[in-house]
Amino acid sequence: MDGSSYYLPAVAMTIALTLKVPALLRNWGDHLIRSVCALITLAALVFCFAAPPTITEVNRATGVTNISAALVYLLLSAFSGSCLVLITYWRGGPRETTRRLARRWIAGYGAVCAAIVVLFTLGDAPVERVRDFDTYYANTPYLREMIVLYLTGFTVAGVAMHVMCWRWALQVRGWLRAGLLIIACGFLLNVPFAAVKLIAVAARWQGGDLDRLSTYVAPLLSSVGAQICAVGFCLPLAGERIGDSWTTWSMYRRLGPLWRELRPVWARASHEVRISWWAPAQLQMTQRESDIHDGMLSLYPYFDSEVRAKAYDAAVAAGSEPLQARAEADAAMVTAAVRARADDPEGRVLDSAVADAPAPPAENPRDLVRMSMALRQSPVVAAAREWAAATRSESDFHERTR
Repeated sequence: MDGSSYYLPAVAMTIALTLKVPALLRNWGDHLIRSVCALITLAALVFCFAAPPTITEVNRATGVTNISAALVYLLLSAFSGSCLVLITYWRGGPRETTRRLARRWIAGYGAVCAAIVVLFTLGDAPVERVRDFDTYYANTPYLREMIVLYLTGFTVAGVAMHVMCWRWALQVRGWLRAGLLIIACGFLLNVPFAAVKLIAVAARWQGGDLDRLSTYVAPLLSSVGAQICAVGFCLPLAGERIGDSWTTWSMYRRLGPLWRELRPVWARASHEVRISWWAPAQLQMTQRESDIHDGMLSLYPYFDSEVRAKAYDAAVAAGSEPLQARAEADAAMVTAAVRARADDPEGRVLDSAVADAPAPPAENPRDLVRMSMALRQSPVVAAAREWAAATRSESDFHERTR
């Protein structure tokens, strides 16, 4: 794996962190957001400092041979702890219990990081090894213990994350469950990564040479596991946003018949700048609901309670449930009111509106959707529309022959 294989994920993590910084500044006291930012930061640092070019440069800049090895092991251990802290806060539960468990993970992996620093200081690593430090110094006192310690900590984190995510996944559904199962699989790859490394190190203890396992196979397993985990962490959020957008667009589309029915009314009353077609779904939805609301307000004096009552009885007689029958009755009253408003271009009804006008249709989003679907599908509403059109034609005939 060349430097770009490390730097590209590091850049991606840095961009993700930049996007999270505003939320962190606004909600500094939120443990979950802080844990997410800590995890992203450590992941970016691990990829950056594990790259062979960075290893060489850090060793040269500090003047301490192989200090990069200790730095990468320290960052890996801190990253392992941050994963466990994140999943602890993400899963939630009683506040004190969650904070106590998170503090234990922090203390445990903080001790591992401190031990790595101490063991590296006590050890002797005079020959720079960029890719095979683990196996080259497998028999060196203190460094040997440091290598085993970081691999053990990495394995424990992988197993703990796998178990925690798997158990939690059995209790939830949807995108969160899919994400947790993916994370569990990704962290399970920590076990073969550490096993391959330990096998290569143990081979050195026995005088053998399986360095290729540590140098080439282990980094590949680590990279695959990290990418799988990244997908798992991103999937619930991305899936939720996709689901929310899909729901919004679906409701936007289903409100289309009602919005188009009221268009002659709200288009006359609205003087606002229209939203562009590429605007966010929620903004488009807000505009459509606002148009419908404006249309309803303009039609209020033209609502006819008799039309509503007859349409309700007809819908119930046709087998509609009460809730659906009310939606059909409201839709019938609206379509009749639209035509009544068209027959009154000078607004005479507006000037003589009475106080006992019928209540307007409900404007709960769910009720509006039912009304909109009734406009498109209900035979009761179609009959009311035909009746209103026939009444209008008869009125026009009398006007011409008067």
